[in-house]
Amino acid sequence: MVEEVAWRNGRSWFDIYRKVPKDLTQPTYTGAIISICCCLFILFLFLSELTGFITTEVVNELYVDDPDKDSGGKIDVSLNISLPNLHCELVGLDIQDEMGRHEVGHIDNSMKIPLNNGVGCRFEGQFSINKVPGNFHVSTHSATAQPQNPDMTHVIHKLSFGDTLQVQNVQGAFNALGGADRLNSNPLASHDYILKIVPTVYEDKNGKQWYSYQYTVANKEYVAYSHTGRIIPAIWFRYDLSPITVKYTERRQPLYRFITTICAIIGGTFTVAGILDSCIFTASEAWKKIQLGKMH
Repeated sequence: MVEEVAWRNGRSWFDIYRKVPKDLTQPTYTGAIISICCCLFILFLFLSELTGFITTEVVNELYVDDPDKDSGGKIDVSLNISLPNLHCELVGLDIQDEMGRHEVGHIDNSMKIPLNNGVGCRFEGQFSINKVPGNFHVSTHSATAQPQNPDMTHVIHKLSFGDTLQVQNVQGAFNALGGADRLNSNPLASHDYILKIVPTVYEDKNGKQWYSYQYTVANKEYVAYSHTGRIIPAIWFRYDLSPITVKYTERRQPLYRFITTICAIIGGTFTVAGILDSCIFTASEAWKKIQLGKMH
């Protein structure tokens, strides 16, 4: 019997989780209130962390490189523009760049839709440009006979580069000129749009990547003259590429971090609540003793 008691006493030294005797525990109304507040606080933090764990986060980074090396040095362009006062047979697209490309009247993957009973034209086209500074412009240069006073007032519905991103959580200038309205401008004026194209990569949580391009734009309107007279107006899109690439990556919080955070919330909350309850209980007992002392 003595040996068994000694063995139990020796074993108790290795018990990290010591038990408080039942006769030393005392429930109080204050402790109950603190316990309820703790549970509500833990529930609130747990739901907040769970929402963050379920939600996909999009982080961005910048680096200097060509993200789409498999494109062959090309960028796909999508252009949709309306010229309500210029006949379709006069409208054409010209492309030129610093690599020596000079194409007048590009027609591949393009479509002209008559507007206003044939008075105007809507041009829609998909084409590619080289990854070097250059320009493409909508003009009458490819027409068989040049009109005397071509009206270049227009509305740009879409101008985008690369893949179309169908994501809601990325706010970028992928179609910065969409909705540009120049219907009230000088009909005989040329329009210059100077574009700074920024390569953009979007990678989802499965590792799939889309290669798109954002761009900033500045524009000016002018009537150009030469020694032979007024120059035929055009709508110019002059572009240059930025060496900096923007990458967006979808990420989700790891499971181990979520579990660690929840454990920290529960343990920290109960620890602070225990300290608070102990302080209140000690102060209450001291106050009771003071009151008893006054009564005697």
